[in-house]
Amino acid sequence: MALTKFGFIVTGAGLEPAQHRLVMRSGAFEMITIGVEKASQGPVAAKRLVAEGIQLLELCGGFGPIWTAKVIEAIDGKIPVGSVAYGPESIDAMHALFKD
Repeated sequence: MALTKFGFIVTGAGLEPAQHRLVMRSGAFEMITIGVEKASQGPVAAKRLVAEGIQLLELCGGFGPIWTAKVIEAIDGKIPVGSVAYGPESIDAMHALFKD
């Protein structure tokens, strides 16, 4: 089976799932991105994406391992879920970005 429908959930200040949604489509592929303000909103957003037929879900680094696990649990492991992570080469830059 080919991957034709992909989901991504991103966290960001002021993002609300009902208002912040982006869809990119080609003739053979669709990507749906949903913005949430807090990782705790991720499980509900993930359930919605699974109900829409996504085959693979990726979470932004703001979810971390705990909320990634909660998303997987919320969707009963129906599809693969991955999460973005940053390696040691990015630690200083990430600290500078989020220190305030």
